[in-house]
Amino acid sequence: MNLLLLLAGVMVGMIVGVMPGLGPSAALAILLPLTFTLDPAGAIVMLAAVYYGAMYGGTITSVLINTPGESATVASTFDGYPLAKKGRAGPALVMAAIASFVAGTIGAILISVAAPGLADVASNFGPPELFLLVIAGLIALVVIIGKNRLLGALSALLGFALATVGPAVGTGEQRYTFGSVDLIDGIDFVPVAIGLFGLGEIFYTLYKGGHLEKLGYFSVSVRDKGFWPTKKDFRETKWSMLRGSILGFFVGTAPGAGATVASLMSYSVEKSVSKTPQKFGKGMMAGLVGPEAANNAASAGAMIPLLVLGIPGSAATAVLLGGFLMWDLEPGPLLMTDNPEFAWSLIGSMYLGNVMLLVVNIFFIPAFASIARVPFKILAPIVIVLCVLGTYAVNSSFIEVGIMLACGILGFFMRRFGLSPAALVVALVLGQIAEQTLRQTMIISRGSFEIFVTRSQSLVLIGVIVLLILVPIFATRIGRTIMATIARNRTARAEDEESRKSRDSDKTGV
Repeated sequence: MNLLLLLAGVMVGMIVGVMPGLGPSAALAILLPLTFTLDPAGAIVMLAAVYYGAMYGGTITSVLINTPGESATVASTFDGYPLAKKGRAGPALVMAAIASFVAGTIGAILISVAAPGLADVASNFGPPELFLLVIAGLIALVVIIGKNRLLGALSALLGFALATVGPAVGTGEQRYTFGSVDLIDGIDFVPVAIGLFGLGEIFYTLYKGGHLEKLGYFSVSVRDKGFWPTKKDFRETKWSMLRGSILGFFVGTAPGAGATVASLMSYSVEKSVSKTPQKFGKGMMAGLVGPEAANNAASAGAMIPLLVLGIPGSAATAVLLGGFLMWDLEPGPLLMTDNPEFAWSLIGSMYLGNVMLLVVNIFFIPAFASIARVPFKILAPIVIVLCVLGTYAVNSSFIEVGIMLACGILGFFMRRFGLSPAALVVALVLGQIAEQTLRQTMIISRGSFEIFVTRSQSLVLIGVIVLLILVPIFATRIGRTIMATIARNRTARAEDEESRKSRDSDKTGV
């Protein structure tokens, strides 16, 4: 049964990945209610397969029609689409599939090796350390989320605000329910996630005119003479796969970083180490393979903080965390001890899922590519209906459907004005954990905040938080200084060249 669910998740993830505007977060949020009748291990295996399957699928539209399925495949358009325009769409998609398989397998191996050891270390954490971990995860998300960190912080605060609705931790006192019986237990995670990621993306795509576009695509056939990569393609990209896999995994383990950051970093690395950097952006296979390996390895790396610390490393893993909590599974240091069969079923499924994805991705590329032709004006109503039905199916509550619709509108305005739905969702999921661990810490210390500086583990985490805040600030300043120095040097060289030309012309005149 779990193998069938794994295959179903892989197929659904691929289909979602090739739908522009929908990413793994939206797919997981929409499908989450459908898994409530399954056993927890099977449900998580299926949802995890959707997660990394969508990473594979997003590459197809990036290469064929220059339209990323979601943000993690943006870097794949830089050289993927130029390769397709050169008539090498088939080799590009096959190499991307192989790179994703290699990266996913390396990521699964690294999880198997690293997770138990990290779980042992994290098992010594008490409430003060868990509270600081939550804060570190949120700060990392806010720092990396975009150019305007103030809007990222505001998004996280909105999530914390929604998390306070319902009974107070410890006392049970009702807060912000406005007399509604439906809000006594608080705002459920599912309608918020479905609204922000499902409806919000649809509304924003409509606003951008997605319903008016007629997307073309390159016809790719397995029978075409040029479908398979050459030996040269493998020879030139073998190290790109390895670099992207390792870089992506470790970037993915940082809460908030995610596959988008990993893929862009990998593209930058590949361009910097290449002997022909001027060819990047014009159809370099390494410029496609590196980011593809990185974004799939990052999806595996994001599982580490989720399984070991109970902190989601991305918006998609935040949805998975919501699923864990709904199935009464507490992700964190004790998960691998208390529920080893569940944890290792999930890790084992990542090995098998990568094999399935490689086969499906290579031999079904033409079929999946045809999905890119579905007009958005047909796709949008289908997604909206699925969002409504999925939300209502959870608790048969029209109030939650209303919350989902309101969050859909909120998600649109957040995208429109630069706020982060991902930061809101992560803060909503972690809000109650943060409040509970802070209250426990204050009870242990009898109201004294000195407990955070008298424990060695807490001091280490405080140091991590300080670094998360300071490093981006100094990195930005150093980057500006370097750019200013380069600009001054260019100006000085231009002036010297102009002066030399002037002297040469004077001599010629004499």
